[in-house]
Amino acid sequence: MNRGSGSGNSGHRDVYGRRGGVNLPALRGHNDALVLDLLRAAGPAGLGRTELAARTGLTPQAVSKITARLGAEGLVAEAGRAASTGGKPRTLLRLVPDVRHAVGVHLDRDELLAVRVDLAGRVVAESGGPLDFGAGPEAAVEAVVRAVARVGDPSGPPLLGVGVAAPGPLDHRAGVMGRVTGFPSWKDFPLRGVLEGRLGLPVVLDKDTNAGAAAAAGAWLRATWPDADADADADADAGADAYVGRGMDAGPDAEVAEAYAGGGARTCVYLHIGTGLGAGLWLGGGVYRGARSAAGEFGHQVLLLDGPRCRCGARGCVEALCLEAVARGDVPEAARIVGEAAANLVALLDVDRVLLGGRVVEAAPDVFVARVGAVLAARALDPARPVVALAGAGVAQGAAEMALTPLFGRG
Repeated sequence: MNRGSGSGNSGHRDVYGRRGGVNLPALRGHNDALVLDLLRAAGPAGLGRTELAARTGLTPQAVSKITARLGAEGLVAEAGRAASTGGKPRTLLRLVPDVRHAVGVHLDRDELLAVRVDLAGRVVAESGGPLDFGAGPEAAVEAVVRAVARVGDPSGPPLLGVGVAAPGPLDHRAGVMGRVTGFPSWKDFPLRGVLEGRLGLPVVLDKDTNAGAAAAAGAWLRATWPDADADADADADAGADAYVGRGMDAGPDAEVAEAYAGGGARTCVYLHIGTGLGAGLWLGGGVYRGARSAAGEFGHQVLLLDGPRCRCGARGCVEALCLEAVARGDVPEAARIVGEAAANLVALLDVDRVLLGGRVVEAAPDVFVARVGAVLAARALDPARPVVALAGAGVAQGAAEMALTPLFGRG
């Protein structure tokens, strides 16, 4: 690897599939975000400057300048020293989670949940209550403003922003709601702009399933982050190659090496089963929304021609079939239906993980994991079928994660 060039290493990819650091002053914010994201993933144990240089593709001098600047802003602090391997012990650096916070809000069809999180994504305050989504946008805006005030702390760390997760369809880029099934009054409502005016903070608006995917994938990626290379000072280049899936031997990190083979990012789908059904797609190192923010309409794929009428107007949608089974108390059948629909999605996208969340799943988690997994196993065309697991975080946390995105450089 050539990290001394002024143009950096444009081919290097980090574990999220993003382009690595580039040694140009104009990209200072991008490089800061890369370093902060790596320190966030490393947790309290931290990383040394040499490891940061290896994983970002930046020069050691650039990393030293970045970490000094971030330290002066209170975002980075020393985490102690690594064990000596014969030379001077390395100073380890860590993210300071409590220096900034963000709020995430989940607007469901019948309830609202707001959380305040620190920079590590840990929930430090939470407030929830009933919501009538059908009462219209103005009532929901008032509910969001009150919820943000309840979880806020005027004397605490500054808020970076507010993420709002709502039922789709919606236009993520414009921050405008679409024609939500069953709720026509929401069409074309500029929710993001209205909330920014009321809250005086940056607001990010996305579908609830996309927020769920961001939360679930973030928790999964951090949980499976490779262990730090104890000999990074002696062989930084080899360490960098390992973390993008090249040169890693079989062993404890073999799964990580296989998932990152060729520098590719790990992929998953998040399936949300609550008052409706939807999917969030984590592909190519981030949430995949589609050209019109319309990706992930998982609940409206037809499984049974001429089946029961769905609220979208079609017949035999997976949402109608699943929720009908839930209503009559047949949770195993509801899980089997979700499994059949998930198998279609897996066959189409070839993902590594299927992560399950939402209130229906939370009421019977073992049933859903077992039944969805059994259907995927029965229909698998490849023995290397995806793992089925519970999502490690909720939609409101994912909404807060979206508000943190500018700091960590992930979309």
